[in-house]
Amino acid sequence: MTGNEINLAQMLARREKRACEQKNFLERYNSPLVSFTLNIPGPVKTNEAIRRVFETGKILIFESLEAVGVVINDSSELHEDTGDELLLSVSGSSPETLKEIAVKIENENKFGRLFDIDVIDADGKKLSRGEFRKCLICGKQAQECARSRAHSVEEMQQAVERLLVTASRTENISASA
Repeated sequence: MTGNEINLAQMLARREKRACEQKNFLERYNSPLVSFTLNIPGPVKTNEAIRRVFETGKILIFESLEAVGVVINDSSELHEDTGDELLLSVSGSSPETLKEIAVKIENENKFGRLFDIDVIDADGKKLSRGEFRKCLICGKQAQECARSRAHSVEEMQQAVERLLVTASRTENISASA
């Protein structure tokens, strides 16, 4: 996969900054948050094809939230070598409904397995999805494959690249993709 490589220290530093940004949004708005990133294994976290997949997810999130009357209080979007990120402070829907929307997007879109849509309630508690995610490679429970290291990073990157080829061949990835 082509793109700027990052290391574990950079990823951990960005994760810590994201947690601080989430905390600041929670303190400022006292409303649930939707935090969107991508699950991209390996040292390259963003490039043109990855960004197109991110944009698809972002469109799906905005369309889905709008469809149920969710109001966006504030948003923050970041595009760095550590990955693409979207943070939304929202109101007008329960965190549980927001999580249902997130899981539906993750489960029903062809790029959804790459989507990581977290919902955090106004008290700072991250909601769990209630069901396990499937492995990119074998379809089994992703957590089990990760824990047992059933697949190499190279195998996971190849699976992601197969999805990204679809993105790079599609000029305009629509939300219905």
